[in-house]
Amino acid sequence: MLRLIAVCSLLAGFTLSPVAPAAAQGLPAGADPQNSLVIDTTQGRIVVKLRNDIAPQHAARLKQLARDKFYDNVPFHRVIAGFMAQTGDGQNGNGTGGSKYPDLKAEFSQVPFKRGIVGMARKGNSNDSANSQFFIMYADGSFLNGQYTVIGEVLSGMDVVDKIKKGEPVQDPDRMVTVRVAADVK
Repeated sequence: MLRLIAVCSLLAGFTLSPVAPAAAQGLPAGADPQNSLVIDTTQGRIVVKLRNDIAPQHAARLKQLARDKFYDNVPFHRVIAGFMAQTGDGQNGNGTGGSKYPDLKAEFSQVPFKRGIVGMARKGNSNDSANSQFFIMYADGSFLNGQYTVIGEVLSGMDVVDKIKKGEPVQDPDRMVTVRVAADVK
């Protein structure tokens, strides 16, 4: 009888766990809920793996802004076919703004810019000026290697990224409806 109670208690501990596995949250297998962003857009869902191993300050910033709901209803303001889709200006919505937090020092890595890579946008020629804006690559962009911080990569939803309305600036742009850290998604 005691053994049955112990087994039931053990099973209850597994089923009542407050952190749902990645699959239960709609994440691709192997995704770390603490370091993944769930971006629900007007075109569908994008899941981004944050690379806190190569850009810890940038990963922390994106998670903070997601938790602040800074990215909710923010447009994809600059979208160039065959290049990238840029968003993240929750201040002005047109690519000229940032957040209330200070700019970040560059965290360059050897990770190449290719389809699905997420990079941090910056102001002009200043390497240490990334703040809130980021872009998702449509294709290889080796000319960006070592020039911009790689912050992550799309785990699922590149088909959604492909559907985002193009333009520079975009007329009646698609938007990030909500952006959440996967661990926070109920």
